[in-house]
Amino acid sequence: MSDLDQQLRELLAKACGHPPGNPARQKNLTRIIRLVTPKLWKDSAAYYQDALQQTWLYFCKNICGRYDPELGSIATWLNAFLKRRLQDFYIDTQKRRTKEISSWQDKDGEIVDVVDGLPDQNGDVEPIWEKVRAWAEADVTGELESKHIEGHPEVNCKVLILRRLLSETSWKALSEEFGIPIPTLNSFYQRQCMPRLRKFGESEGYFA
Repeated sequence: MSDLDQQLRELLAKACGHPPGNPARQKNLTRIIRLVTPKLWKDSAAYYQDALQQTWLYFCKNICGRYDPELGSIATWLNAFLKRRLQDFYIDTQKRRTKEISSWQDKDGEIVDVVDGLPDQNGDVEPIWEKVRAWAEADVTGELESKHIEGHPEVNCKVLILRRLLSETSWKALSEEFGIPIPTLNSFYQRQCMPRLRKFGESEGYFA
């Protein structure tokens, strides 16, 4: 057993020797968190901090009941939980992206559900959102970058599609970053960016 594991076990024994809410318990749990944090799995996903927060909540509620030191270190125990939460967030994110993409309007203004026409996502076929990402990033004709909010060339369809649709950056965050009201951003996105997404969907054969 390493010195760190021994130290963590001692802190755990001290923490769990006090009831929930006791200052001594909180103090020792905080010390454990500080020592374990460098050992946790790192990820660049936008939802990583949310998954990490859930992991620490799980830690505080269950460390004195469900954790068995004989089955592995605290870091190993937490990393297993953290990776499960990241997987859950990933699945939810893909579902939301597919749902948003599936609500494109056709040229008559009718909502078109393209999900039913998508290839099997469990196969080797590239998911639709990855095709959208490649299309937006390439912007071969330069059309996406050329369509921007007046006076703000940096806020264009390419940026909004990549940031809003594919990275799921909130309107609030985009508004604060660019100094543009949310209604203005949303209106531009619906009027200028979504029609181009629909056109791309047509070219890919997702709807006629």
